[in-house]
Amino acid sequence: MNISIERVKKLREETGAGVVECKKALEEAKGDTEEAKKILRKRGVRIAQKKSGEATNQGIITSYIHHNGNVGALVEVHCQSDFVAKNSEFKKFAKDIAMHIVAFDPRWISPEDIPPSVIEEEKAILRAQAEKENKPANIINRIVEGRMKKFYSEVCLLSQPFLRDEEKTVKQHLQELIAKVGENIRIHRFVRYDLKKISENN
Repeated sequence: MNISIERVKKLREETGAGVVECKKALEEAKGDTEEAKKILRKRGVRIAQKKSGEATNQGIITSYIHHNGNVGALVEVHCQSDFVAKNSEFKKFAKDIAMHIVAFDPRWISPEDIPPSVIEEEKAILRAQAEKENKPANIINRIVEGRMKKFYSEVCLLSQPFLRDEEKTVKQHLQELIAKVGENIRIHRFVRYDLKKISENN
C-alpha cells in the first residue's frame, strides 16, 4: 500500500514516533491512522518491557514550583546513558512529571510501592462499602478489585492520567518515551512540598 509522506508526517507529529516506525505502522494498519496509533503503542509497551530490567545509572533531578510559590516538587528520573540524560525530550519529560506531581499530588510511584497494610486497609473499606450496598457476595471480590484500580489511579503516579494528555496514563507516556529513545527510563523518587499542608500540620 502506498502511504503518502504527508500521512507519515502527521502520524509522527501526533505520536512522536520515528518516520520509519510511523510508515511501517500505517502500512500494517492499511492506512488507518487510529489503528496505526494502537500498533505504535503496543510496540512501545513491548520495547519498554524488554528494557525494564536494564540498569539506569544516569539521569536528572529537576523541579517545578507553581506560580503562587506555595507548591513545588522535586523529581529524580533515571536513564541508562549520559546522552539520553542530556536529551531535550528526556528533560522535558522530567519537567512535565514534576509539574504533574504538583497538580495531581500522588503518594507513591506505583502500586508496588504501597505498603501492604495500606492496601489491606483500603480493601477492607471497599469491601464494607460493597456489603453495605447489598452487592451479591459472589461478585464482591471483583467489585473491590475494580475499585482498587480507581484507588491506584488517584494515589500512584504511574497509574494517574498524564497531565499533558489525560487519555494516557503516566506509565503509558513513559513507555512511549522508552520506545523512542531506546533506553530504560525510571522515575526513581519524588518529593512534593505544599506550604498549606505544612501550616495544617503545625
